[in-house]
Order: sequence, then C-alpha cells, then structure tokens
Amino acid sequence: MTGTAVSLGIEVALDYHFPAATDVLLALEVAQLPDQRLIEDRLTVDGSGPLRPITGGDGVGRRTWLRAEGAFRAHYRAIVEVIRAETDLVPLAAVPLPDLPAEVVPYMWPSRYCEADRFEGFVSREFAGLEGGKRILAMAEWIHDQLEYRPGSSDSRTTAADTFVARCGVCRDYAHLLATFARASGVPARLVSAYGWQVEPPDFHAVVEVWLDGGWRLIDPSRLAPLDGIVRICVGRDATDIAFMTSFGFADIRTQAVSVRRLDR
Repeated sequence: MTGTAVSLGIEVALDYHFPAATDVLLALEVAQLPDQRLIEDRLTVDGSGPLRPITGGDGVGRRTWLRAEGAFRAHYRAIVEVIRAETDLVPLAAVPLPDLPAEVVPYMWPSRYCEADRFEGFVSREFAGLEGGKRILAMAEWIHDQLEYRPGSSDSRTTAADTFVARCGVCRDYAHLLATFARASGVPARLVSAYGWQVEPPDFHAVVEVWLDGGWRLIDPSRLAPLDGIVRICVGRDATDIAFMTSFGFADIRTQAVSVRRLDR
C-alpha cells in the first residue's frame, strides 16, 4: 500500500452512573486493519464485572461485554499509524447485484435508520446519467452542499428521511443519508464508527464505506476529517450497530471526552 504514514494518538474517557446492574457492550478499541496499524493500546474499566471481548461485525474490530452498576469509568488510549492512499472513486464500477459476495448483500437492504426503499425514485432522478464511483461522489457532494452541520439538531431517533427533510444534522446523519442514497442506487453501503483527527467539536465520528469494484471504499460525507486522519472502530448497517456504548438498561452520563492528536508533527 502506498501513502504517507500518519501517527495518531487517541484518548477516550467515559464517566457514567448505572442505578442498577446493567449489561453493557463497549466499542472503543481501534480495529486492526491493513491501512491502520495499531502500535499500542489499553482499555481500563472501573465499576464493572469481568470484561469479555468479542469480535466485531464483519470481523472488523472487537467489542467488550461487561456488567456495570453504580459509578462507571472507562478509559482507552491508543497509538495508531495510518497508511492510507487516496482512492479515486471516479473510475470504480458498481458490482452487478448477482455478483455481490454473500457477506455484502445485507448492506443493500433498508435498515432502521437508512430507509433506502423510500429514496429509489429520488436518486434515479437526481443522479441520472451517473454510475458507480461517479454517482457516489455526486451523492456525497449533494449531501455536503444541501445539509448544514448543526450539533444538537438531531437525536438517537433521527433517520435518514428525517435528515433529508430537515436539511441539517451531525456526522452520523450525513453518514446515514449517504448510505441510504447508495443502497437506493444499488451500491452496498455500511456505517463506520471511527476516531477522526480534526473533528470539531471532538467526539466519536461516523463515516461510510461503499462497495465498489470488489472492495470497501471509505468516504466521509461530512468532510470533518481527512481520509488519512480516520481510524475505524467497527462497522454495521447503521448507528444501531456501531454505537460506542450500548446499554441494556438506564445510564446517567456524567462526562465524556474524546481526543485525537497527530503525533508526527
């Protein structure tokens, strides 16, 4: 793989309170992938029972089960070297549906936050005459131009259709809308939970991978982070699958902080 190596330091601090014993699934750890080399990392948790790691969806990354009650603190640190060359999506073709690998097929379907079946008419009209990577880039451009990035304008119930109407949102809303457009156009797309260098305000980041020319291609419709400043955590159909913490009970947030620093400057 060609490209300039970028070294990033990542730090996450979570401080929550669980009134009752609750099962929790964390997704904080950096995925070990060919274009992002994990140099070192450490996850520490106070206020929980034993940690049980499991493999993330599609074999990307890993998640950690635990049981929390009362005061709960999680701290994660990592150093990652990203070596990711820019990929020109323009010449990349969409794969004919019957030729899709079995594991990719589910990313063609509508999901809770990505109502792709409601946008087939829109994408066929708005992006007529464009195919494959050209169409995906035009979709990302449309989203960037039409949406206003507005923190606090959406919540955990906001879907791609809601964002389309409101014309505003945050990174997960941008990602949901691009994934929805892509699926409605016959291109598999999955959501990616990530850490992003230069994301403001600092927080967990959400981007998209689309299946073109036989591989997953990374794209950030919000343009908040450069491609070589994105570190993937896990992947899934939509925000349901990629949450950094899923609590199967009530939780009070006290503080939460995410920091991504470039170390090679």
